[in-house]
Amino acid sequence: MPKYIGEANFRHGTPDSLGILLANLGTPDAPTAPAVRRYLAEFLWDPRVIEVPRPLWWLILHGVILRIRPKRSAEAYSKVWTEDGSPLLHWSEKQRSGLARMLGAALPAPTHVALGMRYGSPSIENALEELRAQNVRRLLVLPLYPQYSATTTASVFDAVVDALKRWRWIPEIRFVSSYHDEAGYIGALAASAREFWASSGRGDHLVMSFHGVPRRYLLSGDPYHCHSQKTARLLAEALGLKDEEWSISFQSRVGREEWLRPYTDEHLAELARGGTRRVDVMCPGFSADCLETLEEIAMQNAELFVESGGKSLAYIPALNARRDHLSFLTQLVLRHLQGWPETSPAWDEESRRKALEESAARASAAGA
Repeated sequence: MPKYIGEANFRHGTPDSLGILLANLGTPDAPTAPAVRRYLAEFLWDPRVIEVPRPLWWLILHGVILRIRPKRSAEAYSKVWTEDGSPLLHWSEKQRSGLARMLGAALPAPTHVALGMRYGSPSIENALEELRAQNVRRLLVLPLYPQYSATTTASVFDAVVDALKRWRWIPEIRFVSSYHDEAGYIGALAASAREFWASSGRGDHLVMSFHGVPRRYLLSGDPYHCHSQKTARLLAEALGLKDEEWSISFQSRVGREEWLRPYTDEHLAELARGGTRRVDVMCPGFSADCLETLEEIAMQNAELFVESGGKSLAYIPALNARRDHLSFLTQLVLRHLQGWPETSPAWDEESRRKALEESAARASAAGA
C-alpha cells in the first residue's frame, strides 16, 4: 500500500487558501565539483531532458559525463557566483517576493507564493509542502519558461504530479504552459533592449539566443522551436528592426547529435567574419540570468566573437526582477486565477470567518 501524506493538522473550520508555485530549472548549491555533480546527476537523469534508453544512458552518465563535466562546470559557475550565491536562485527569489507583493496589492484575499526548482533546492516538493502548510486548496503552477518544451515545462508538470501522488487531499490545480507571445512579455523584452541601447549604445546587429534542444525533439512534435521563432519575430517587430538587423540562434548544445540551428557560437563567429563589428545578444528564453547567459554568452561567446574578428559583444540582461516583468507575471497569474473565490471583489474575510465557524460547529455536532 502506498504511504500517503495526510492532513495531520487539519481541523474543520480551518480557512483554506490560494497558492502560486513559481518553478525554474535550478542550480547547484555551490560552485564546487561535488555540488555540481549532485545537480547534474539529477538534471541529466530526467528522461524529459535526455530521451535515451535508461540502461545505456546510465552507463554514459555515470561512466563518462559525471566523471568529467562537474569540475569543468564548477569552474564556470565560480565565474558568475556572487555574494548572494547563484544568480538564478537570487533572481528567482526576487521574482517570487515581487510577485507576492504585487498579488497582495491586487487580490482581496491572502495569496501564498512559493519557489521550487526542478533540480536542486529549494525543490518543487518542498515548495508544495510549504504551500500545504498554508492549507492551500487552489494551486496555480507557473513555470518560468516563456516557450513550452517537454524538456522544461512538461518536466515541471511531472515533478508536481510526482509530489502530489503522495498527498491524501490534493488541491485544485491550474497550470500555465507558456507565455511566449504574450504582449506584456514582448513589451518588457523590448523595453529592456531600448533601455540598454539608451545607456550603453547599440550594436550593428541583435542576436536573440535561445537554449537549444536536439532537432529530433522538434521532429517528434515539441513546439519549442516554433515558440522561440514567434517570440523572436514579435520582439523584432516591437523594436522596429529590419530583417537584416536581427537573427535567431540556439545555444548550449552538448553531444554529437544535431540540435536546433543555427548554433549561437557558430553564428556569432560567422557574423564577425562577415564584417559585423559590434553585436548585441539577448536571451528571451531565460526569465532570469544564470550560467548560460552570464558565462556562456557574456564571457565565452563574447571572447569568441572578438577572436573571430568582431570588436565587441554586449549582453542585454534577462528580465530578472524588472518592474515591467513582474507586472506582466502578475497580470498573467491574475488572468489564470479567474473564477476562484479569492479573486472575487465580493470576498469578505469576516463573513468567511463566520461561515468557517459554523462549518466547524456542524462538523463537531456530526461527530467529525
